[in-house]
Amino acid sequence: MHRTYSMRQSRAPTASQIQSPPPPASSTKHGRFFGRGNIGHTFRGKAAGAFGPDLAKKLSQLVKMEKNVMRSMELVSRERMEVAQQLSIWGEACDDDVSDVTDKLGVLIYEIGELEDQFVDRYDQYRVTIKSIRNIEASVQPSRDRKQKITDNIAQLKYKEPNSPKIVVLEQELVRAEAESLVAEAQLSNITREKLKAAFTYQFDALSEHCEKLAIIAGYGKHLLELVDDTPVTPGETRQAYDGYEASKAIIQDCEDALTNWVSQNAAVSSKLSVRSRTLSQRRAARRQPGEGVDLSHQDQSLGDRESGLWIPASEHRGNGYEEDEEEDAPSTVGTETRGREEERIAA
Repeated sequence: MHRTYSMRQSRAPTASQIQSPPPPASSTKHGRFFGRGNIGHTFRGKAAGAFGPDLAKKLSQLVKMEKNVMRSMELVSRERMEVAQQLSIWGEACDDDVSDVTDKLGVLIYEIGELEDQFVDRYDQYRVTIKSIRNIEASVQPSRDRKQKITDNIAQLKYKEPNSPKIVVLEQELVRAEAESLVAEAQLSNITREKLKAAFTYQFDALSEHCEKLAIIAGYGKHLLELVDDTPVTPGETRQAYDGYEASKAIIQDCEDALTNWVSQNAAVSSKLSVRSRTLSQRRAARRQPGEGVDLSHQDQSLGDRESGLWIPASEHRGNGYEEDEEEDAPSTVGTETRGREEERIAA
């Protein structure tokens, strides 16, 4: 008799989760307004850049496209879990060795589906960080528009009424608007660089962990395949009785231990720069050190007291017409299924 040993049944935190706590569940996994079909993908792709400030339209479209990517990954995760279950169901009626191995392979493939579901959560960290740049861009747009409007009014007055006293007033207002815009643009430049590096660090770290764990599962899956006797038999000949139940169970447990204990420091794949790349990078870093950046954070405090009130500080960048731009998503059912065959089977 044998029984499927689902991986990490107790769901204790892995070493990598202890080292770097997992993020909250992805914002795309709940309350879907458009359901799970392609209509939501199409709508987001077409309408992403149609609304909002001009400065933020391109990044808004990127954020929506990334949401489509995450929805696709969620679908792959769910369907992979269903495939794993179906593989186990099919193998149940086969010979003992095929039945046992397909059951354990179903466990591994189901684990891949769960890893993909976890990858979606980490990928959402990248998307949300990119989204914050979009919100900052949207908050900068009013200061640009105000400066442009004042400039247009001055040009119009100089054409129609060259001696109008309003020109002096508008020119003074333009000076204030330009000073405000300089602070806004500098803050946008600084935050864009900071958030861009943070966002893609999230993505690349998640990719590295995901791919390393997939490689671990693939390796143990090939060990499971060695338990299948593929020696040709002649008609009427019987195969040797299968005795690999304990071995297959041990392989699953070894795979579980490897996934549980994996940390980024133990990654098998590392990217090493060539001598030329390293020299160029160091040279660029050395050039950048003498010119330290200017801290403009002290200027942000007084922005709320300015007359226009149009510039929104970075700490208050939420909103700008984007608060409710994410349609609600339906609760995800990923991770609620059981993996493999849980019932006991009498060996032939």
